[in-house]
Amino acid sequence: MNTNAATTNKKDSTYLAQIIREQPELISFLKEGDLFEATLLEKGSRSAYFDLGRFGTGIVYGVEFLNAKNIIKKLEIKETVNAKVVELDNDEGYVELSLAGAQKQQNWHEIKELEEKGESFTVKIVSANSGGLIAEVYETKAFLPVSQLSSEHYPRVEDGDKNKILEELKKLVDQELEVRILDFNPRTNKLIISEKEAVQQNTKEIISQYKTGDIVDCIVSGIADFGVFVRFIDNPVIEGLIHISELDHHLIDNPKEVVKIDDAVKAKITEIKGGQVSLSLKALKENPWDAAKEKFLEGQEITGSVYKFNPFGAYINLKDNFRGLIHISEFGGQEEMRKRLETEKEYSFIIDSVNPSDKRITLKLNKS
Repeated sequence: MNTNAATTNKKDSTYLAQIIREQPELISFLKEGDLFEATLLEKGSRSAYFDLGRFGTGIVYGVEFLNAKNIIKKLEIKETVNAKVVELDNDEGYVELSLAGAQKQQNWHEIKELEEKGESFTVKIVSANSGGLIAEVYETKAFLPVSQLSSEHYPRVEDGDKNKILEELKKLVDQELEVRILDFNPRTNKLIISEKEAVQQNTKEIISQYKTGDIVDCIVSGIADFGVFVRFIDNPVIEGLIHISELDHHLIDNPKEVVKIDDAVKAKITEIKGGQVSLSLKALKENPWDAAKEKFLEGQEITGSVYKFNPFGAYINLKDNFRGLIHISEFGGQEEMRKRLETEKEYSFIIDSVNPSDKRITLKLNKS
């Protein structure tokens, strides 16, 4: 900076410092942490000077200069930039500024506006870890947890292996995802984003086209222990869940007994709530229990094979895909039951009771 300009600017800053000391109430609105526009006057290898208008001259130097080196390098003389007040009156009488701090503060301001608008926006995924994905929003690192991924991108790893989950997440690096801000805290540099929230926001209007009772064509998109995920063929953005209890009228241990990935199925919508769609396969199937009283009579002798044991007894496979239960009290305990019965082996039983409403056939051992 030339000597005359530096002398003049220093006089202005010294005058400002004097005002601050003698009559602070006149400029009480200028305080540390304030963010405003500053115009570049001169820049050197270790410091840069900025015109603050009626507030005199500001300076960026030391650590703040190093932090803002790239910003200052791109600035032209008389170009304005956001600056943050670090100190009102430093040892040389200048208002000490931070450009990097101002940029960070401005970034959080933009993030806050995004959150308040509640709108979705696009981010590029830059990295992944076992807990989720990393993106950038206004030069600020944002974390997208696995739990906040859409059903399309959620890593469905059957055994829950973290290494397999990470491999699936890595496939999303360099992709662009539509997200919403879920939570943020500038003090702790925490920014959490959600793809699931953005998808739900976009699909609520589409889901409103459907109602409970509608029959839809679907493709099986995922299988879990508790049920099956399906995508609507006419609107693939919508994914619903068929609970394991809604797959068939008889007892299901594993959804894979009924369907497999990419199967085309018809399902009936049973509930639409909070952007979530629940469906049923069994609602479109004839209920075999309606004819159970005709097929099975109390006191009837019948053969069946042992399907599996549970703490209450043993399930028995009967004709026409029905299952009956023989209670453990017939044996006196688990050990005795397992001595008398073997899985997949056929035995003779007597039907003790038939209760179609509870989908239950109770059996006793045929002791004859």
